[in-house]
Amino acid sequence: MSTTTIDKPVLSIRTESSNPFHHLWNNNGTWWCHFTLHLPDHTKHRVRKSLHTSDSSIARVLRDSLLSELDHFED
Repeated sequence: MSTTTIDKPVLSIRTESSNPFHHLWNNNGTWWCHFTLHLPDHTKHRVRKSLHTSDSSIARVLRDSLLSELDHFED
């Protein structure tokens, strides 16, 4: 019997959502991005990162860039 172990964090995001604001929320005028990392010790780490903007269009671009960077970092 073999078991698979995770030796690095795995990013858990939805990329095919019909909601353009998925992973985003506005807190008092500032947009934030949130996502979950699944860690090697089988725990989860929720990440919430301020995007430091009040512009929703910029927030979506920053979110996409952040998630792309994290996804690329995993490979």
